[in-house]
Amino acid sequence: MLATIATWFLAVGIVKDLTESVPALQMQVWTGLLAVVVLLVIMNWFFHKIYWGGWITAHNRKKRELLAEKKASGDDAALQRKLLLGLGLLGFSSLYREGFEIVLFLQSYYLKMGGGLVLGGCAIGLVLTGILAGLTFVAHRHLPYRQMLVLTGVLLAGVLMVMVGEQAFEMQQANMIATTEIPFLKAILPDWAGVWFSLFPNWESCLAQGAAALLVGGSYIAARVQARRERAAEAA
Repeated sequence: MLATIATWFLAVGIVKDLTESVPALQMQVWTGLLAVVVLLVIMNWFFHKIYWGGWITAHNRKKRELLAEKKASGDDAALQRKLLLGLGLLGFSSLYREGFEIVLFLQSYYLKMGGGLVLGGCAIGLVLTGILAGLTFVAHRHLPYRQMLVLTGVLLAGVLMVMVGEQAFEMQQANMIATTEIPFLKAILPDWAGVWFSLFPNWESCLAQGAAALLVGGSYIAARVQARRERAAEAA
């Protein structure tokens, strides 16, 4: 967590230096685009098999190796210190990767809204994460992990739609893309839909969100079809 905080200040410093040569609105656009690309990669189901599967497998293998060394070490103090360091580095890499992604996602919000609101949001998120961590440690054997992962996927998809709509709107504000209004949507869509859900009555933002949904949904269906074929080939 301390390394993530340090990364935050480093990223803010870099972004501030860049805003001296790039207009603030364009800087928001580019940092937001980078965050959207990262989130699209995270939501890509083919990528999950390589990235998430490989990441978790590598961590579990390393953990098993360290625990096997502990069993063999007995009372050897040097091996115990090595085990402690190894498990510490394993935990650090697991948490810091998430922290780095969060720092990246928050840069565009920092440019738009300042540090106060971002800090408040992070505090709320930290409390909720602490509650989930407590539940995981206390009731880890009884938690419905599959359902929790499905819920996480749904929430991430919602975040992606909001970020893509917001990104299209910012690009329109920076005159990087055109704005073509959809009259019937403009008549029925309330203003709060844009504020809370980044739903705007124009073709560019709607097509961008539709393309993102199609990419995520298409990659999920394609991954399921590929997995079914692999199981059929193994059975044969």
